[in-house]
Amino acid sequence: MDTTSEVIDEPLTYDALGEMYCKLCDDPLFANIPGKIELDMWGRILMSPATPYHGKLQARLARSLSALGGEAYTEPPIVTPAGLLVPDVAWASAQFVSRQDEEMPFTRAPELCIEVASHSNSRKALSVKIAAYLAAGAVEAWIVLSRSKRFEFYGKDGPLPQTAFEVDLSELFD
Repeated sequence: MDTTSEVIDEPLTYDALGEMYCKLCDDPLFANIPGKIELDMWGRILMSPATPYHGKLQARLARSLSALGGEAYTEPPIVTPAGLLVPDVAWASAQFVSRQDEEMPFTRAPELCIEVASHSNSRKALSVKIAAYLAAGAVEAWIVLSRSKRFEFYGKDGPLPQTAFEVDLSELFD
């Protein structure tokens, strides 16, 4: 039996990742799975379980970001160089929304992508995601470290001392 057609020799294209993700979203077998589903660049499914505290931080971040105008999203699918990733929270300007709001998945990252670090996240995995969001067009990417109650901000040139987005984050960890 020839299995060469079953072996993936190269990372999937953005279109192939998007198509695969849309099929997963339409598949009734995945309809009631709690948590988020991502695809790595090879099309392998990556799953993250949901927790109430994680969800609370996502909701609080989205509420805080609403002060910027534009649109805040929780778990928007974005095709990136690292695969189809789903940041916990993202913020997009009105200009981004007018161009890409109905697109599924996004083929460009919103201006701000945020990962709320979970106990199961490795520093390497978070770094890969941050780099992927920035490469896909995000202006900034953040990591929320809930255990130490702090933020890390990143731009195209690396770590930032603070965010350029004027948003009040003081009540996130209350």
